[in-house]
Amino acid sequence: MPSVPQTPPWDVHRLPRAEGKRFLVTGGNAGIGYFVAEQLAGTGATVVLGSRDPAKAEAAIASIASRVPGAELRHLPLDLADPTSLRASVDALGPDRLDAVVHNAGVALDRPPRRATAAGQELMFATNHLGHFALTHHLAPLLAATPGSRIVTTGSFAAKSERLDLDDLQSTHDYRPKRAYARSKLAQMLFALELDRRLRAAGSTTLSVLVHPGGALDSLTPSRPPLHARTARERLGHLPLGLVVQGKDAGAWPAVRAVLDPSVHGGQMLSPRVFGLRGSPRTDPLWNHLTDTTVAARLWAASRDLTGNDPTFTAPARPVGTEGPAAAGAGETDASTG
Repeated sequence: MPSVPQTPPWDVHRLPRAEGKRFLVTGGNAGIGYFVAEQLAGTGATVVLGSRDPAKAEAAIASIASRVPGAELRHLPLDLADPTSLRASVDALGPDRLDAVVHNAGVALDRPPRRATAAGQELMFATNHLGHFALTHHLAPLLAATPGSRIVTTGSFAAKSERLDLDDLQSTHDYRPKRAYARSKLAQMLFALELDRRLRAAGSTTLSVLVHPGGALDSLTPSRPPLHARTARERLGHLPLGLVVQGKDAGAWPAVRAVLDPSVHGGQMLSPRVFGLRGSPRTDPLWNHLTDTTVAARLWAASRDLTGNDPTFTAPARPVGTEGPAAAGAGETDASTG
């Protein structure tokens, strides 16, 4: 009996090539998003950095280009806190393919008072969750037209001990910044899983994959001046922490694997191997509260009402003249959206 070829272990330092593909990374100008963009650029793909700050985006592009010869990079103006601007941002991407979007950008506040967007929504929930929910809606036609495209959503270990208050998604009562942040990330994670259920029900080839970076600290992150500079004192002083957590370069590994690994499936969660805090990325079981489909469906409905958007995908359309059973396995044309 012939042996079945074994898939080699995923190697974060030997990524598969991805020439001809195009990836969008929100918040690609700093932190984990920067390293996601840098690592993806090394595969030969075109990487688009979504950022509301042109100067920071250009600095990130220059930094990546200095480390990845021939990198194909561009900046996309993107402000997730301003839902009225997202249509124009997506239009600026052009009609070409989009093989993956990494929903990475986020706001984390650590002290009161509660801050709101121009639309009056709590800033962290609006940016981290609602902005990506609306962005997915606008990207749907482009993603659906690219067979096998992926939507990768970055959650947080902080969400593991939180629960949503569906009656107060905007944190208008008893505002606690760290709790509001953790709940905004939990909302993102529930959205990613509900999105994949809807994609599968629609017969779409697009996958929604959930990741979280574990514990990722600036003090353990390699320097990328002028974006980030780590002193020798910081590096030495925080070395013991490296036994438990990691730098933001390693925090990018789960998202990069979710974009590139052909063995990854929709609805999976990738996280660091060692206690979910550090190490190479692997597929982990979903936390119990992430499997609550009732909460996820209610969150989806609330997000739709708050944004006026509803990310909808349909199965790829068949070419004209290939309808019916005889067309099974025939080629596919671009998909449409509902």
